[in-house]
Amino acid sequence: MAEPAVGQHCEGTSRSLAAVQTAASPLEVILARLAPLIDAERENLPLWLPVALGAGVAAWFLLPWEAQRLGLAVALAGLGAAFLLMHRRWFGALALVMLLGLGAMEWRSALAAHVVLPERTVTSLTAQIEAIEPRAARDQLRFVLKARDWEVPDDRLPDRVRVSLRGAAADRALALPGLGVGAVIEARVMLSPPAGPAVPGGYDMAQTLWFEGVGATGNILGEPSLIAPAPPPSVLSGWLAEARRRLTARIIKAVPGEAGAVAAVFVTGDRGAVPLDTAQNVRDSGLAHLLSISGLHIAVVVGGMILLVRRLLALWPWLALRVPVRLVALLAGAAAGLGYTLLAGGAVPTVRAMIATLIVILGLIAGREAFSLRLLAAAAFLILLVRPEVLIGPSFQMSFAAVASIIALYESQLGRRWLAAREEDAGWLSRFVQGLAALLATGLVAELVLSPIGLFHFQQSGLYGVIANLFAIPLASFGIIPALVLGLLGDALGVGAQSYQPAGWLVAWLLKIASYTSDLPGAIARLPVMHNLSYAALVIGGLLVLLCRSQLRFAGVPFLVMGLVLAVGRPPPDVLISRDGRHMALRLASGELAFLRPRAGDFLRDSWGAAVAGDGDGRSFDYLPGMDCSRDACLGTLTGARSGQLRVLATRSRDWLERADMAPACASADLVVSERDVPDWCRPRWLTLDRAALEKRGAIALWLDRGRVVGAIDNKGDHPW
Repeated sequence: MAEPAVGQHCEGTSRSLAAVQTAASPLEVILARLAPLIDAERENLPLWLPVALGAGVAAWFLLPWEAQRLGLAVALAGLGAAFLLMHRRWFGALALVMLLGLGAMEWRSALAAHVVLPERTVTSLTAQIEAIEPRAARDQLRFVLKARDWEVPDDRLPDRVRVSLRGAAADRALALPGLGVGAVIEARVMLSPPAGPAVPGGYDMAQTLWFEGVGATGNILGEPSLIAPAPPPSVLSGWLAEARRRLTARIIKAVPGEAGAVAAVFVTGDRGAVPLDTAQNVRDSGLAHLLSISGLHIAVVVGGMILLVRRLLALWPWLALRVPVRLVALLAGAAAGLGYTLLAGGAVPTVRAMIATLIVILGLIAGREAFSLRLLAAAAFLILLVRPEVLIGPSFQMSFAAVASIIALYESQLGRRWLAAREEDAGWLSRFVQGLAALLATGLVAELVLSPIGLFHFQQSGLYGVIANLFAIPLASFGIIPALVLGLLGDALGVGAQSYQPAGWLVAWLLKIASYTSDLPGAIARLPVMHNLSYAALVIGGLLVLLCRSQLRFAGVPFLVMGLVLAVGRPPPDVLISRDGRHMALRLASGELAFLRPRAGDFLRDSWGAAVAGDGDGRSFDYLPGMDCSRDACLGTLTGARSGQLRVLATRSRDWLERADMAPACASADLVVSERDVPDWCRPRWLTLDRAALEKRGAIALWLDRGRVVGAIDNKGDHPW
């Protein structure tokens, strides 16, 4: 028999080996197919490092149990090692950085560990004031207290609490000489554990306060007694806090009304005096970022200082030839930004913006491009490494999403072709039109990116924010902030109130823009509480579109479509129940809510109205057809806005109900809702949501047509808050 040719033998062997490898290493096959796409993105791969870090942080929050988080950590370590052994360094690096994010979040939570109050308590304490915040718009004075002594010592009482003083007592407390940061007071307080979400998927105050070290919230009963006055502000932070409070008061006094309150926000970041209606108008018009000292404010101050110093030094040719003017101007801008950050109280958005600005300044000193996605990625990575919990807040997401979208726009082919600065010899009309087009395109792109974030966190987004920002941002950048700087200089020179008047006039114009925009028909887009899966799809799609430069960016489109379809197609809940069982609401076909109790707080009404994308100012159960209500309870049939019915027994008072009356009502009901523990003999056909059940599940959302029940803390797991 003739032997096969050598070439045929080698070819057959190579095919056999390839088949074996394909069968044995499907991961290698997938990586090989992805290799051309990854090679095309090689220059942009560092941009995905903060994304991987953030994915690890997000996984820590989403996985409820420690065993699940530990399992993910082991899997990531194994994947990272496997990728490195296969010489897929970037895949290995991403897996290990995601593991780093998971570990950073675990470390941050352990670092923040403290006692959380288990149940409502009325007691007295002696405590030192760590922070004091006047909230004139709410007729309230808020304290953060460091407890020294409790009336009855108990290991379950926390070290730090946040309490409020209301009404005339707050005004009298502010007038107390010696009341300030560092003062020691004695007060009787009513404390509760930090509240969880008012609706499943809503804002979780308990989670936020856990990382701030606050273990209880509540109110001061009566008036506090001053035991020891605040010491002289020898410490820089104490001196700055007192200076900030006094400066806020001077600005509000110099510019009365809502304009003065908003002007104070631009300088000190104190929003306590901003009227609630004004704040709502600003949010509805898409200008809420102006009421939080962050990127825009820092950029104007730092950029203005850099420009001013460069121009002043250039006026002296002898000095300009002997000192590095650019370096001096950059350092002066950094110093101005740091000073502004300290004056504004060092809030998280301000500090984050300042860190990003410092990274940009360091890049400029090193001769790098001023604004690039790599510098932005470095800032995000550093912030997430130090304070990983900020990832889940709207401020971090909005800040970096807006800046990333703008940079990506200008780095794109369209941006380079149409939006880049033209030559100086171009006509003024051409430059003006191009500048206007660039501003409009920038606002449009930023608004498209920010809208899903606003809908996820706040269940609403302003539709005309692009137009409002087109006028408001130049007004704030070139008018309000420079006018306030001149006002501060005039105040320091003793001119006083007159120096702030121009800024007050400009702020009044800004508020007119906000009011007009928010009153336009259809100014607000509303959406029910978005599921995490919808938001994750939108985030993944957005990142692929913004960070990729090859054909891989088109892979983000299906994710965006899927996230949008899931978000819009998810029906709002039909019934909402508060975490304490006192309140219950039914969503009607008209979109308004009907409440179990005629009196429900504004916060609850607003939160629930936003959660169902409807109106929280609704009627009472007393007026619903098929519902029989007394002072003690309501019994009847609830009909959902789409379909589905549920017979409900809900208590409205703490009075004891006779078994002879209540047992038949329980037996006829599908659902029993009560703020107290329901006796065992009260057995509805389907579900009991009393105090014991609600303590385990938190606020409840019901979908009547599906019989679906979701608790706000169903997936809390063993997270510590």
